[in-house]
Amino acid sequence: MSDFAVIPTPPEGFRSGFVGLIGRPNVGKSTLLNQLVGQKVAITSPVAQTTRNRLQGILTQDQAQFIFVDTPGIHKPHHQLGKVLVKNACAAINAVDVVLFLVDGLGVAGRGDRFVFDILARSEAKVILGINKADEQPENPQFIDDSYAAMAAEQGWSVAKFSALTGEGCAELLDMLSERLDPGPYYYPPDLVTDQPERFIMGELIREQILLHTRQEVPHSVAIAIDKVHETNNATHVMATINVERPSQKGIMLGKGGSMIKTIGTAARQQMQKLIAGRVHLELFVRVQPSWRQSRTLLSEFGYRQEDG
Repeated sequence: MSDFAVIPTPPEGFRSGFVGLIGRPNVGKSTLLNQLVGQKVAITSPVAQTTRNRLQGILTQDQAQFIFVDTPGIHKPHHQLGKVLVKNACAAINAVDVVLFLVDGLGVAGRGDRFVFDILARSEAKVILGINKADEQPENPQFIDDSYAAMAAEQGWSVAKFSALTGEGCAELLDMLSERLDPGPYYYPPDLVTDQPERFIMGELIREQILLHTRQEVPHSVAIAIDKVHETNNATHVMATINVERPSQKGIMLGKGGSMIKTIGTAARQQMQKLIAGRVHLELFVRVQPSWRQSRTLLSEFGYRQEDG
């Protein structure tokens, strides 16, 4: 981690501020965060509602510093965890300098987009509507783009179009965001890419592999606890517990003869080694915590605290 005391004086005309990535689940917020920051700080998967914690990624350029706030997808919650996630996402809207309202450019504006639009329209936030997945759009996407342009026009919002996956249009997006930031200081040292501690990211890397390798009800019923991180001369030793809600889910997590937990552990360990640039020894355990997503105490214990705002 960088020394927070070593923060330089910004050059003349320097701009800085917080940019909230807001939108429905699975529109590419975490993928965009990773693309803009230039490395992986947020987990991604095809499963909706992957992001649970408000995560900050930092991009510092010659004349601007962007602190991107990746938020959980705004959706209709079905349990206490879902309620906390949506409230935290909405709290972020009023805590940032600019909101990037991400939409999925593969289909026309729908009820879910309108739901997020209405929330943003009631706020005082400066908003840019960002049409993502430009690289996957049909040959003539005019009808899709127009549906979002009409929505943005209702509030006088600007529209950007880009691909979080390939980076197409992202330079132009950053220019638009920079124009809406006020002159300001370096909030973080220029070489920092996230404010999250390594333990948090380790837990997220484990959860990402669970999302990628398990199906059905398991992914959303999982909470990761990093129990111990111990460094030696040769490796970093990590012990972590995968908490699930039912014994049947524990069986799925373990797999036949321990095959699933081994697959998840191997893949997560490889990602951790990229994070810390060194060898990792990872031990995973599975524990049943009945109905943890409905328990305020366990939600808090696992790091899902409701934020003010």
